[in-house]
Amino acid sequence: MQNFKRSYMVKQFFIHIFMLFLGLLAVIPIYLLLVNATRSTEQINSGISLLPGTNMLYNWHALTSRGFQIFQGFWNSLFVATCATLVNVYFSAMTAYGLHVYNFKGRKFLWGLILLIMMLPASLSFIGFYKFVAMLRLLDNYIPLILPAMAAAATVLFIRQYLASVMSIDLVDASRIDGANEFYTFNRIMLPIMSPALAAQAIFAFVGSWNNFFTPFVLISTTRKYTLPMLVQMLRGDIYRTEYGGIYLGIAVSIVPILIFYSFMSRFIISGITMGGVKE
Repeated sequence: MQNFKRSYMVKQFFIHIFMLFLGLLAVIPIYLLLVNATRSTEQINSGISLLPGTNMLYNWHALTSRGFQIFQGFWNSLFVATCATLVNVYFSAMTAYGLHVYNFKGRKFLWGLILLIMMLPASLSFIGFYKFVAMLRLLDNYIPLILPAMAAAATVLFIRQYLASVMSIDLVDASRIDGANEFYTFNRIMLPIMSPALAAQAIFAFVGSWNNFFTPFVLISTTRKYTLPMLVQMLRGDIYRTEYGGIYLGIAVSIVPILIFYSFMSRFIISGITMGGVKE
């Protein structure tokens, strides 16, 4: 018995050490980014430092005094990411709910088509997508960055698998017997049950939309409509080639909303794990 306890404690010790190592791998790059945002260009070129500097105000002045519209880019990214996340999560949840609850002809084919689309790289269809957007005269517009988010095959897959594990069809039947229509059942009964899955997918959708650079770079041409990743990319131009502190500060500012959004949505995931499934 003592040997078993000792081996168990040793195993737990190494597991905790390994998890600590993985945590440090995730935290150290962000910490170095924040530290470099407070250092001067000369200090950054001299090497890595774990101690913050005192040049944050200068870096902020260098960042904002040369036409870098950080607040405009922040608002543009926030608007696009929020709208895309809402569209992604809601319509994906509706699609997953329909595939799980309704038994209609062609359901298996549609489910297989969704899985096939999920396995195809998005770059294969981008040329056709660009031509389609140009034909609709929606270039330099936020609509092509928001509406396509409703067709998210991976989100549909995740939410449907979640529904298969926690939802009882009897709950839907009981709602119909009580006289509720289908949209009321989905919006008022099913969505709260799916909240942990929705929160998890909302995090991925928001981060993906916020960090999206390639699609806005191709579709958006007006500087006033640039998202924050596009503005950060502009910091690599000739004007900013020596202001590495300003570049690090711009990147640090761009990840703050992601951290705030994750900290806000993670509590829904934790509460959903503890609430359990639907009990018959």
